[in-house]
Amino acid sequence: MILRQFLALTQNASSERRAEAAGSLARSYLQGRLGPDAAWEAKTALLALLDDPAPAVRRALAEVCAGSDQAPRPLIVALASDQPDIACLVLARSPVLMDADLVDCVAMGCEETRAAVAGRVELSKPVAAALAEVGGVPSLIALATNRSARIGVAALLRMVERHGEEVELRQALLARDDLAIEVRHTIVSRVAEQLSRLGQDAGWISSERGARVAREARDAAALALSDEAGEAGLGRLVAHLRVQEQLTAGLILRAILSLRLPFAEVALAELSGLSRARVAGIMLEPHGAGYAALHRRAGLPAILLPAIRAALSVWRDEADRRSGVSGPRLARSMIEAALTACEAMPFAESRSLMALLARFEAEAARDEARILTHEQAEARARETSGEEPPETILLAAPEPAEARIDIPAEAAPATSVTPEIVVPTAEPRLPDTDTAWPIAPRPEDRIGAAVVAAEATPDRVPESAEAVLAGLAEELMARFLAERGQVSDQAPVLASFPAPLPAPKSEIQPEPPRAARPRAIALAVAAGMIPEELVLSYRADRARQRLAA
Repeated sequence: MILRQFLALTQNASSERRAEAAGSLARSYLQGRLGPDAAWEAKTALLALLDDPAPAVRRALAEVCAGSDQAPRPLIVALASDQPDIACLVLARSPVLMDADLVDCVAMGCEETRAAVAGRVELSKPVAAALAEVGGVPSLIALATNRSARIGVAALLRMVERHGEEVELRQALLARDDLAIEVRHTIVSRVAEQLSRLGQDAGWISSERGARVAREARDAAALALSDEAGEAGLGRLVAHLRVQEQLTAGLILRAILSLRLPFAEVALAELSGLSRARVAGIMLEPHGAGYAALHRRAGLPAILLPAIRAALSVWRDEADRRSGVSGPRLARSMIEAALTACEAMPFAESRSLMALLARFEAEAARDEARILTHEQAEARARETSGEEPPETILLAAPEPAEARIDIPAEAAPATSVTPEIVVPTAEPRLPDTDTAWPIAPRPEDRIGAAVVAAEATPDRVPESAEAVLAGLAEELMARFLAERGQVSDQAPVLASFPAPLPAPKSEIQPEPPRAARPRAIALAVAAGMIPEELVLSYRADRARQRLAA
C-alpha cells in the first residue's frame, strides 16, 4: 500500500518534489514506527529510488541515511559507489560500512572519496594502511590530520616514503602526538636528502659532498632523537636504523664521541646479540680483551678500535674524578684523545678517520661556543634587568673623562679639595677606594699607608725614587749598604705601625727643617723600592762624575 501510494504521488512529479518525498520516506523508515509489512514496502521503495535519474533524489537519500545505523546496507553500499559528491556523504559518516567496503572504495574511488574516508572518526588500521598505499597527497594530509585515526607505524613510514617531500604532509605528521620515533627520523632523513638534492641541482655542492652532508645530518638527527626517547623508543630507533641499513660504524663512533653512551650501548647490543647490561660493563674497560672481542663481534672496523678505546678511557677517567666537566668540553677532550690515538697509525689508513674526527671536533667546538654565548646572553639579560637607573652626573668641563676617587682623610692634605671629575654617562661609576685600587701599585702603597701619612704635607707630595736617591748623602748611602739586610726585614713591620709622634714643640727647641728627613722613613723607602744593583750602579756613576770634575 505504501509503495503503491508513493509511486502514484511521484510518478509525474518534478525532481525537487521527488527528492523531498524520498527524504520523508527515508526518515519514516529510520524512525522504526512502521509495521513489518509497511517497513518492507518502504525499504523496497528506497532501493527503487536508486534508479532515479535525478542526482538530487539520491543526494536526499544520502543526507538522511548517512549517519544512521538503521539504514539499509544495500542502499548505503550503492550510495557509496555513486558520484563523488553523493558518495562522500556516506563514506565520511555511515556506521553501516565495514572495513572491506571502505578499502574497496579507497582502491576504486577517486581522491575526493579517499579524503572522505580518511576523515572518518575512529578509522581502523587496515583502512589507514590502504590509504597510505594508494592515497594521494590530499587524502594523506586528511589522514594525518585525523587525530582519531589509528595509523600503524608501517603505514606512516609508507606515507613518508611515497610523499615525504610534501611540506604540508610533513607538518601534519609532525603535529601528531603519537608519532613514532622511527617516523620522525625518516622525515628528517627525507628533508636532508631534499636539501642535498637542492644544493646539487643549484650547483652549490658536489654530489659527493651532498651525500656526506645528508648522511651526517641524518646521523645527527638520530642521536638527537635518542636523547628524548625512552628505553623502548631507543630500542625501536636502533632496530629501525638497522633495517634501513643506517646503523653504521660512523654513527656509533659519533654517538660515543658526543656522549650518547646509551645509544652506543643499545647499538652494540643489537649488533652483537649481547644484553645491554653486559655491553655497558665491557665499555667500562675499553683496553681489556673483552671490548676488543665486542668490537669484532659487532662487526665494527678494526681501524676504529684505537680511537674508541682512547675516547672511552677519557670518559671513564672523567666519571671517576667527578670534576664536573661534561657536555661539549668533555666531548672535545674525547675527540682529541681519539685524534692522538690515530696519529700512530699509517696515514693512508687513518686519513678518512682523522678527517671525520676533525669534523666532529669542529661540531663540538661550535656547540661549546653556542652554549657559552647563550649563557653569557642570559647573564647579561639578568644583570640588565636588575640594574638601577644610572645617576645623573654633572659635567664640569669638556676634558677627558676620569673616575672620581675619594681620598682617605689621613692621607689627604689639610687644604686639599676633592676635585669634580667628569665621568661619561655610558660607563658605570667606579666603586669606592676601599675596594678599587690603581692597577699598578704606587710606592706609598708598597711601604704602607702609615708611612705615607707621616710623610705627606699640605704643600708637598711623596717624592719619587730619583728624588730620594739625589737627597741621600754619601755617608748615608754607605750606612744603607751596611744595614740593608736588617732594614729589609724591618721594613714591613715599620709600615704596619703608625708613624712615631713628633716631639712636642717648645720655644727653645725649634722645629727641624723639612729637608732633614727621618732616617727610618728614608731607609724604608729605599729598602722597599731600590734593588742593590741599582744602588751600586748609582754610586759608580757618582764616582765617575767626581773624577770628571
